[in-house]
Amino acid sequence: MRNLWVDTRAVAAVEFAIVVPFMLVLYVGGVELGNGMAISVKVSETAHTVVDLVSRNACVTDTSLSTMLGASAATIAPYAAANTTVVVSEVSTDANGRATVTWSKALNGTPRPVAQPMTLPTALGTPSPSNISLLLGEVTYQYTPNLGYTITGTVPISESYYLYPRVSSAVQYPCS
Repeated sequence: MRNLWVDTRAVAAVEFAIVVPFMLVLYVGGVELGNGMAISVKVSETAHTVVDLVSRNACVTDTSLSTMLGASAATIAPYAAANTTVVVSEVSTDANGRATVTWSKALNGTPRPVAQPMTLPTALGTPSPSNISLLLGEVTYQYTPNLGYTITGTVPISESYYLYPRVSSAVQYPCS
């Protein structure tokens, strides 16, 4: 019995067989988490970039908005632009601070309905400031993990970003 107790010839192989599954799960999970975080950063950057491009205009046309929305493909790269939904909208408030959508345009998705009531972030003031216009950029990326797809399925990663128009008090769409 004593000889069996001190025999250590296959201990490393047994320990390796026990530890390998956990190490593989940690590795794969770390890779997928890293990809998800990188895409999250790209989604935030895309939301900011698109609404920033629109905010630099006093007036936009269908063509100029389509070009600005198309810029999201360059911003989201190297990830697939086809998995990205980009919506840019102008949200205006009335004298009572009630916010509604003035206009909206989308890429790979559905724009917000005109006159849709909105709730503005509390950081803008409570109650919502009256008689202002804001631009809202919303980006959603449908992330499909390479290895963990069977566990999680497709994960939507979203970001929204408000920005004041820079050139005028509101961005007119379409130009008249």
